Amino acid sequence: MEQEVIEADIVLPTHLSFKKVQMYEKYPKGQARGRHWKHLKQIIQAENYQNYPPDESNYVNIESPPSMHPCKRICDITGYEAPYYDPRTNLRYANADVFKLIRSLPNEYVQRYLSLRNAAVVLK
Repeated sequence: MEQEVIEADIVLPTHLSFKKVQMYEKYPKGQARGRHWKHLKQIIQAENYQNYPPDESNYVNIESPPSMHPCKRICDITGYEAPYYDPRTNLRYANADVFKLIRSLPNEYVQRYLSLRNAAVVLK
């Protein structure tokens, strides 16, 4: 059986517009591939930080001014952000379950939690 060869007037393009462009077509050999990431060591060398004044904060200098934002209030028990505090014990808490736990704590444990936060007060 001999296969028939059919001649067609339609010629398909080399790449279809709806298909994704292959990387080798987009970037020929030797050409950069877009964004180039730098390591901290390369940034420090490029920026020439030794010429900056010593009181100006940068990558090399750890000295920086204090933050202007208020510090976050953290729950003393769970470590989550705490929008509430107990007026009786002055402990911060995140939710109602933690509040129940705080109210059931003995006074000695409450004092220990407060001392960890450097907010130790004598409770009545």
